[in-house]
Amino acid sequence: MTRWFIFLALLLSACSTATSPSGSDLVGTAASSPQTMKTPLEPEQPPPTQTIFTITETPPLMTPSPEEPDFDAAPTAGTKPESQSVSQLPDASRYSWTLVADNFQKPLDLTYAGDDRLFVVEQSGIIRILQDDQVLPEPFLDIRDRVNDNASERGLLGLAFHPNYAENGFFFVNYTGEDGHTVVSRFQVSKDPNLADPDGEFVLLRIQQPYANHNGGGVKFGPDGMLYIGTGDGGSGGDPLGNGQRLDTLLGKILRINVDDALPYVIPSDNPFVEGGGLPEIWAFGLRNPWRFSFDRITGDLYIADVGQNLWEEVNFLPAGSPGGVNYGWNLREGAHSFASEMTERLTDPVAEYSHELGCSVTGGVVVRNLPLPAWNGIYLYGDYCTGTIWGLLLTEDGIWQEAQLFDTDFFIASFGEDASGEIYLADYRGGVYRLESSE
Repeated sequence: MTRWFIFLALLLSACSTATSPSGSDLVGTAASSPQTMKTPLEPEQPPPTQTIFTITETPPLMTPSPEEPDFDAAPTAGTKPESQSVSQLPDASRYSWTLVADNFQKPLDLTYAGDDRLFVVEQSGIIRILQDDQVLPEPFLDIRDRVNDNASERGLLGLAFHPNYAENGFFFVNYTGEDGHTVVSRFQVSKDPNLADPDGEFVLLRIQQPYANHNGGGVKFGPDGMLYIGTGDGGSGGDPLGNGQRLDTLLGKILRINVDDALPYVIPSDNPFVEGGGLPEIWAFGLRNPWRFSFDRITGDLYIADVGQNLWEEVNFLPAGSPGGVNYGWNLREGAHSFASEMTERLTDPVAEYSHELGCSVTGGVVVRNLPLPAWNGIYLYGDYCTGTIWGLLLTEDGIWQEAQLFDTDFFIASFGEDASGEIYLADYRGGVYRLESSE
């Protein structure tokens, strides 16, 4: 009964008209309206007036500018640099997910800081440390005083450590602020390596969220040292504001910024819309609610899992070296299927999809690069929150995608993650963290 209750709650929030618009305006001209929650049976309310985003100052451009990217050559799903990946998917019956630690409170993200620790993000606003398979008693960071987790897709949603964390102690989080809007901030570790300073927050970016769902929430550093940020389309159902296809909003996108060369951040000169046509932070668009994206630590390829509306879940792919500017299609289509209109625009197909007969909310994963598991090398793992199914996806040397269902679990898969050595973990929303291990 518990599983179906949580399943229903997520299904209603992820795949339906979910919650009321906030009505607030980040630049401070419109008064906030009291929030009233609505049920999925109520008709959609008219879209609120939308103010796109605010930053603390106009971000400068990185120089020198490179040549303009060639948008006539969309990245193809079969492009693969040389790697040491396997040639076929493994026999998953020889492997299992082993409980490492439990009693986390709604864990949503897992990542590492370059050492032997694993950091676990809890939705309420706490980051905990898992070291030697033991949870340290004190939180690494506690910002519950500023995190709004009053809806299923709000809260502390993402964590990324700076590539030079060992020197500068910087890490970045993505959370829902008290006003319901997205906040991307930088924090710094204290003199104690297991404690961060909650009072040292520096806000890089605030993004207005017109509804309480589809917040995205992922933050990752790419192999180029840039910070990538995943944003949802703003919520409700069917993207009523058209944010997925709009280039004058940061919603429904993957953003790419430089957080090193100026404050609050710098626009990379090779971003696709630096010269106009869209907001310069945008790297990719046409996304509904990218719930977890990750880079292959060997090839630099980018995988983006995007939660669907009513029928299809999808996984998107952007090969290393892409100039960006890719349109993944929402809300013109859901998965590879027409949704709101005939598909006349130039769109990039997902490399994998599955229907809602098999699940209801995709959770993006990671590419396995773990020496103790050589049979998994180069395989991208992803799952479904509602059913606990885990799939493997492999791009072979001849450019063909192999896909198969590998595990049938009872987990509510909130996130996958990896540690510094490449071991693979998943977070069960009910509180457990599990590791992929050989059963032999």
